[in-house]
Amino acid sequence: MRYISFEDEASISPDEYFMGEALKEARYAFEEDEIPIGAIVVYNGRIIGRGHNLTERLNDVSAHAEMQALTAAANLMGGKYLQGCTLYVTMEPCVMCAGASYWFQVSKIVFGAYDNKLGFGRINQKITHPKTVITGGIREAECSQLVKDFFKGKRKKG
Repeated sequence: MRYISFEDEASISPDEYFMGEALKEARYAFEEDEIPIGAIVVYNGRIIGRGHNLTERLNDVSAHAEMQALTAAANLMGGKYLQGCTLYVTMEPCVMCAGASYWFQVSKIVFGAYDNKLGFGRINQKITHPKTVITGGIREAECSQLVKDFFKGKRKKG
């Protein structure tokens, strides 16, 4: 895997920059007719895991973007824990993915759009590790619009 690091840009924060990288993954999902959610894992300013939804392609309801990115990061790190890592995801994680972040011991979760129906915060915010810092709403409009456009396209086809 190629490392990508954040170069200090005065115009945007690191969270905005890395959310842009997660949005790239979400766009790959969109192009593959998957629900457009993207995720990356960052350690020491470097992307160590990437993923986007693959539930349709793999016929696997657990193949969420977060699961793909977390697994890739753990494989690269050579261990099952991701302490010191930040998970960036374009949509608030579901309960399954938030639970996985607990077991991986992710230090921080940064998400774009809130998911008022299936987001873990609506169901149980204590599902993440007690030390995990959570930030939501980063590039929220962009993240939300991509999902809206996807489902709007689906309704037109149906």
